[in-house]
Amino acid sequence: MSDWLAAIILGLVEGLTEFIPVSSTGHLLITKEMLGLTDPKWDTLIVLIQLGAILAVVALYFQRLWKVLLGLFSRDPSARRFALSVLIAFLPSAVVGLLAHDFIKTVLFDVRIVFVTLILGGIALLIIERRAPTPREDDAMRFSFKTASLIGLFQCLAIIPGMSRSGATIVGGLLAGADKRSAAEFSFFLAIPTMVGAFALDFWESREMLNSDFMGTIAIAFVVSFLSGLFVVRTMLDFVTRHGFAPFAWWRIAVGIVGLAAIGAGWL
Repeated sequence: MSDWLAAIILGLVEGLTEFIPVSSTGHLLITKEMLGLTDPKWDTLIVLIQLGAILAVVALYFQRLWKVLLGLFSRDPSARRFALSVLIAFLPSAVVGLLAHDFIKTVLFDVRIVFVTLILGGIALLIIERRAPTPREDDAMRFSFKTASLIGLFQCLAIIPGMSRSGATIVGGLLAGADKRSAAEFSFFLAIPTMVGAFALDFWESREMLNSDFMGTIAIAFVVSFLSGLFVVRTMLDFVTRHGFAPFAWWRIAVGIVGLAAIGAGWL
């Protein structure tokens, strides 16, 4: 398979899975395995193209984010509160990610781990959605610092491929008393500093293998992930408001079971 076709496929997988609780990294690792992409450069591409999907959030929420930015300079209390809540939620995973970065890429990037965590995460999502406390917060831009802190702690679980960053933060939001829509929306906002940080760290550590030829491949995947991410962000909130998170949970469980069966049969 040509590199550009592999890049398109990986870009689609990234954009379509980054903002739903099914684990984009897990699905990317599975796809990479199925395509036979064994070169370590593809692991780097998987991390770098996540920024493309994140830019979809920036594009669609640009007016609200720009208003917050202007509010920070004018000392608007609501803007400062929102920015601080995102920072509070971001810091735990930033610390864990920095400390465990090498361990994550050398040990946890394993499809067997992905399939198991997909199943466990799917079961957890089903249980928590049904037993979550009655929502007390419904505005992602006005979450309490306590809610933001709990979401941030849950995001640390996402260092394990297959757990899902969006899934972990949404679960944290539901347990903290957020409704489904605002929990998903806060997950969008939190993705921006989290994925930008992961992009910067991996780009710096992998800079020597990013030659001009492979940068073109990354660019293709980057654009595809951005465009497919736009579609998902535009439709995600309305979907979870109507259907909840159960469809994603059952998808996780199904993929995990099929994957473990494929490994057992020697197909992977």
